[in-house]
Amino acid sequence: MAQPSPQLIAAVEHVPAGEQGRDFPPFDSRNFPSQLLWLALTFIALYLLMARIALPRIGAILEQRRARIADDMAAAQHLKEQSDAAIAAHEKALNEARSRAQALASETRAKAAAEAETKRKQVDAKLSLQVQEADKAIAARRGDAMRNVQGIAADAAGAIIERLIGTTPARADVERAVKAVLDGRGG
Repeated sequence: MAQPSPQLIAAVEHVPAGEQGRDFPPFDSRNFPSQLLWLALTFIALYLLMARIALPRIGAILEQRRARIADDMAAAQHLKEQSDAAIAAHEKALNEARSRAQALASETRAKAAAEAETKRKQVDAKLSLQVQEADKAIAARRGDAMRNVQGIAADAAGAIIERLIGTTPARADVERAVKAVLDGRGG
């Protein structure tokens, strides 16, 4: 092991005990101008880096998200229009089925009126059954249509929520919310 030089020993012995470590460079006032210069240069470099590179990238990402949200909202509006059109078509079919059932009942009643009382009672009983079956069929079709509408609306709402917040919501929660909205609208 090498011995320390006599100049080093003399320098260490020359510093008074209370002043050892006093000239720590960051706290030495002679170094303040150069520290302030480097602080300013570093700040300017970081500012330029942020202004020229990082912030434009962040702005582009935010713009992409805005565009994606706008596209998702347009898709949701399109799906809503489709479901509204399906509901309107269902209501139209329901009204047509009722008018056909009523026309059939009126025609049968007119024919039955000319026949004997016994025959007329038999025909009326048959018509009542047919109307009930038609109502059951209409109710079944309406239920199927509403389930399809609710399924489409639940799928669309789930996809929108997933895109907006990044997580997939529980299917049961989405279906419950869609059902509540459709029931509240009188559907």
